[in-house]
Amino acid sequence: MKVSYIDYKKIKAFMKEGFIKAGVPKEDAEISAEVLITSDLRGIDSHGVGRFKMYIDRIKDGIQLPVTNWKIIKETPTTLLVDGGNGMGHVVSYHVMELIIEKAKKYGMGSAAITNSTHFGIDGYYPLMAVKEDMVGFAFTNARPSIAPTFGVEPMIGTNPISMAAPTDEDCPFCIDGATSISQRGKIEQLEREEKETPEGWAIDENGKPYTNTSKLLIDLVKRKAALLPLGGVGEILGGHKGYGLAVMVEILSSAFAGGPFGKSLLGYDEKGNKIPYGLGHFFMVINIENFIPVDVFKRTTGEIVRTLRNSKKAPGHNRIYVAGEKECDKIRERKEKGIPINENLKIILKGLKGDLGISVDLGI
Repeated sequence: MKVSYIDYKKIKAFMKEGFIKAGVPKEDAEISAEVLITSDLRGIDSHGVGRFKMYIDRIKDGIQLPVTNWKIIKETPTTLLVDGGNGMGHVVSYHVMELIIEKAKKYGMGSAAITNSTHFGIDGYYPLMAVKEDMVGFAFTNARPSIAPTFGVEPMIGTNPISMAAPTDEDCPFCIDGATSISQRGKIEQLEREEKETPEGWAIDENGKPYTNTSKLLIDLVKRKAALLPLGGVGEILGGHKGYGLAVMVEILSSAFAGGPFGKSLLGYDEKGNKIPYGLGHFFMVINIENFIPVDVFKRTTGEIVRTLRNSKKAPGHNRIYVAGEKECDKIRERKEKGIPINENLKIILKGLKGDLGISVDLGI
């Protein structure tokens, strides 16, 4: 499929204006567009401009508010409990991370639970905020049910990503950011735009059989006639129970600390099939390195860990070993120069949004 490369600044401006046209305040639109374009720059095409329409549609459907009236429910010197106000998940998450970074600067650690929120983009954006302050960050979020528990076939728990980022003495920080399923729903949406089949082993039907028809899979995930598999896949032989356990861990962090909904309560539909807010939960934590050890010592040790792994013996046919975050750093450099890849199906979506919202930014597509 033909792909065009478009300057990332233009795409960010396009999304920012689109959010503003949809009723998102200018400052909040800047944050939301920044989170999305960061995803594209890092090579995570499943959560960047390809997801822009999803947010606009949810605002239009009235299940997500364009104005994020978040509020603190409970606060201690090191913790926050926050109501996201069913607004922009990116916005409340950004501001809450700012607050717990300040708590960590003063008290050594900061953590926050958010309830009544919405999809907040890539998980890794928020720990990287902590890295910019020479701290270590963690982020977790639940999601609408997609994963079947080990030995089950019904989608019961979200793709529930885990992210942790830490500074090193190199230019690129360590940053692990991944779903607790083999692949997330956004990647399958991307495969649909690319007109590709879903690889065998990612999903199963209600009889436990492999599901590879991408378009039908997206429909049957909603109908609960298909499910994604946890990291490790089917059963316990390759550790599927471990991926399942990690997904449940994220569900507990994202729901129990905030007393929020979980599992089937996050489907986004009521008993009559009407669309309702998702009510997602997030959990964040920041650790001040200086409260344990000098930052330069931490960075040097972390850098040595990275270099030791990178310089270890390579498998035949491979000339480089990566550590989490390095491919993303390479991709940022590449895409800032070359642009963000936009395929033909995504062009059609963006042209439609330009007309519907009256966006003035011209992407040249």
